Amino acid sequence: MKDAMPVPRKGLLRASVLFVTALLAVVGAGCPARPTPPGVETTPPTKEVKVAVVLGAGASKGFAHIGVLKVLESQKVPVHMVVGTSAGSLVGSLYASGVDPFALQDMALKIQKKDVIDYTVPDNGFIKGEKLEDFINKTVRNTPIERLKKKFLAVATDIATGEEAVFVAGNTGKAVRASCSVPGVFQPVKMGGKTYVDGGVVSPVAVEAARRHGADVVIAVDISGGIAGEVPQGTLDTILQSVDIMYAKISEHQLSKADVVIRPDVRGIGSTEMEKRHQAILEGEKAAYAALPRIMKVLEERRSASRP
Repeated sequence: MKDAMPVPRKGLLRASVLFVTALLAVVGAGCPARPTPPGVETTPPTKEVKVAVVLGAGASKGFAHIGVLKVLESQKVPVHMVVGTSAGSLVGSLYASGVDPFALQDMALKIQKKDVIDYTVPDNGFIKGEKLEDFINKTVRNTPIERLKKKFLAVATDIATGEEAVFVAGNTGKAVRASCSVPGVFQPVKMGGKTYVDGGVVSPVAVEAARRHGADVVIAVDISGGIAGEVPQGTLDTILQSVDIMYAKISEHQLSKADVVIRPDVRGIGSTEMEKRHQAILEGEKAAYAALPRIMKVLEERRSASRP
């Protein structure tokens, strides 16, 4: 018996091409082109517009941030990034961890000074800040910054260099503690061989940090201008009102770079008056509702610009 002879390679290739071509012709003849069904999107999807909410410094006036967040949430304004300085970092970290603004309000109305303030013998500050750090970490379930549900930036100041320090990873409670460490009130926070104090020293409302980290739209909440024109009573009130004046003086440069600035009327709320928290929350709501038309207009403009 003769061995079977292989088909020459060139002949096999040519035969295969002819067969496939003929098969496609037959199949194609029986399957006419189908039109795109109505309502089916054929253009590339619109690029998502990234919105950052920047929550400014202001001690007890920071309760106003909760009112702002309540309105943004109820009106379905998307928030992809939260940037916080001092009191803004405290509220912002909890919101970024997934705490609903209405739950935040409930928490705020129940919290007492003893829950977050630990006085100590004055040593470069008379509040240690450890209670604040523990409160934050307990509430966010020890979740590090980089694993929070929303992107979160905590802003502090490197006291040795005077430069802005932006925490985007690591211990959430410690970063918030550093951001809130008002010089002379809180003891400075040491991390990684550096020493940090309140972020409001250099960036009371950190709009530029939000831009650097990819925000297309920045909604800034400024609570730094709430000076009621009264002489403070006591050492702590004097320090904090002086800090408020500083915040107001240095925040304008960054606020000019925000797309929308929300300014709750917190002039009648002292920096240590936690008992006026409900009033602060209401003022935040009022200011946010007033800013909604501007917010919606900016969002629509950015979305239109991003369409192909």
